[in-house]
Amino acid sequence: MDLFEEKIDWATNLKPIIEKYKGKKHPLEYQNLYQLMVMVILSAQDSDANINKIAPALFENYPNLESLSVSNIEALIPHISKVRNFGTKASWIIEIAQSLKEDKNIPLTMENLVALKGIGRKSANVIMREATVTAEGIIADLHVIRVAPRIGLITESKDGNKVEKQLMQVLPKDIWGEVGMSMSFLGREICRPTNPKCDICPVNYCCNYYKNL
Repeated sequence: MDLFEEKIDWATNLKPIIEKYKGKKHPLEYQNLYQLMVMVILSAQDSDANINKIAPALFENYPNLESLSVSNIEALIPHISKVRNFGTKASWIIEIAQSLKEDKNIPLTMENLVALKGIGRKSANVIMREATVTAEGIIADLHVIRVAPRIGLITESKDGNKVEKQLMQVLPKDIWGEVGMSMSFLGREICRPTNPKCDICPVNYCCNYYKNL
């Protein structure tokens, strides 16, 4: 029988990774919601490790949205010049700071987060997951884009929004908040792009890739 004709209980199948990674903090080393939002914007097309490296000095100079809102792109750039697309990201961050003005105004809904410059669905899902608010979608980062089709959850796609949409169709809403980050951690630690450690994977028993080895 074709995989997509079967009614697979993915909530049960993915339980081992959700239990393994539930509540585990995102690899971005943020201290509060303001720092998380800025770091998520900076991390697009860049590595979490690189953003963690520049964050302490950046936040020493800009401890909150208020301090950013009275600054400008030229003043911000030297602090983020080691980040990919720093010019564009600087303009996004200053624009957000000037519109929100204070940390307490950072929104925590999908609609209001994606309305901000430089925040797409993936970033919004990360922010909402870390803030422990009710999920309105599923994190679909580079790791999830690789891991989900490998397992057999969805068909392959390089488009994060398409991957998220497929996942939202096959996974029950009550696991949306944790399942994306769980797959992301699995992809970082076990389900690597090359030489995945299939023998120690907690979900190898329901994984297409493993079955076909």
